[in-house]
Amino acid sequence: MTVGLFFGSFNPIHIGHLIIANVMAEAPEISQVWFVVSPQNPFKQRKSLLHEFDRLDMVNAAIQDNFSLRASDIEFNMPKPSYTIDTLTYLTEKHPDYTFKLIIGQDNLKSFPKWKNSDQILSKYGLYVYPRPNSQPSDLLDHENVKVIDSPMLDVSATFIRNCIKKNQSIRYLVPAEVEKIILSKKFYL
Repeated sequence: MTVGLFFGSFNPIHIGHLIIANVMAEAPEISQVWFVVSPQNPFKQRKSLLHEFDRLDMVNAAIQDNFSLRASDIEFNMPKPSYTIDTLTYLTEKHPDYTFKLIIGQDNLKSFPKWKNSDQILSKYGLYVYPRPNSQPSDLLDHENVKVIDSPMLDVSATFIRNCIKKNQSIRYLVPAEVEKIILSKKFYL
């Protein structure tokens, strides 16, 4: 089985994440897409980050009716900050019969060589790339282990959603209804 790994803080998960994951799950080579909820991204500040279990709950609520998508808490018990190569290595050991592909936005390609063991990720796992607005050119687009998947280019961000919540503006249609219910009932991001 080939699994596409979609890493992120998902703070909160939104329709942009879900559309990308669904498009990737429809790619002929990919059997499932796993949302790998990262407790702490080494490149991001923690200040507005909800607890990882709350973010995992929202991911599970968002994908509950899609058997091609799965939530993963694999990084919760790993050293923090989480590095993609360490998670990939651990998943490969845990699931030796699976093939893993890394799903990333085209806007991350330019900085990808700065990732820990990026050469190893590229050669052993490969990248499935989705287009993003304002992406800078990258030589990696021509790499044999980089596959660009045609998908809608959405400019929805979790930051925008959190700001809407702080301003008491509706987030309807930006997140699934189940996620909106969780956010409102638990008063997240206020």
